[in-house]
Amino acid sequence: MKPFILASQSPRRKQLLEQVQLPFSIEKSQIEEKFDPKLSPEELVVSLALQKATDVFSRHQDRIVLGADTVVTIDGNVLGKPTDNIDAKKMLQQLSGKKHEVMTGVAIISKEKHLTFYEKTAVYFFELSESDIDAYIASGEPFDKAGSYGIQGLGAALVEKIEGDYFSVVGLPVARVVRAFKENNLISTRMP
Repeated sequence: MKPFILASQSPRRKQLLEQVQLPFSIEKSQIEEKFDPKLSPEELVVSLALQKATDVFSRHQDRIVLGADTVVTIDGNVLGKPTDNIDAKKMLQQLSGKKHEVMTGVAIISKEKHLTFYEKTAVYFFELSESDIDAYIASGEPFDKAGSYGIQGLGAALVEKIEGDYFSVVGLPVARVVRAFKENNLISTRMP
């Protein structure tokens, strides 16, 4: 059986899939993501994952394709990746001392199956001083991450606690993905 295709160049998703020893290759989706403002955050994140997977599947219809997307929401607002330092600072100020939600949507497409789901995790931030925020932005870490932080890096120091799947906050609910593959006989895995 051919390895499945991950429709993402996220180093974090790649690392998580390697961690559980799944056979895959990578091909980045070439679509421009479409944000439909009528969708709830849950619907949006699944839609984005499906857009990526569908694009790559259109070029590899004999393969299984995994797409994923992650968004951060607070007070009903979706926070994507920051465009610059000012945007990153604004997002981190919004998250400071509060609970927010991180959602990762997943789409798995093959000739026989179209599966979609999402995982939602509550994340609580410590109260952040302006110097905390400025130092974190100066590290450069916020700029390719939804909500302007990475829990798996320096951003771990911002997080008081989480409720839910840590790996989903990193970018992929890997245990659910493995089970979806296994339960739908999409790939053979030694995983329990």
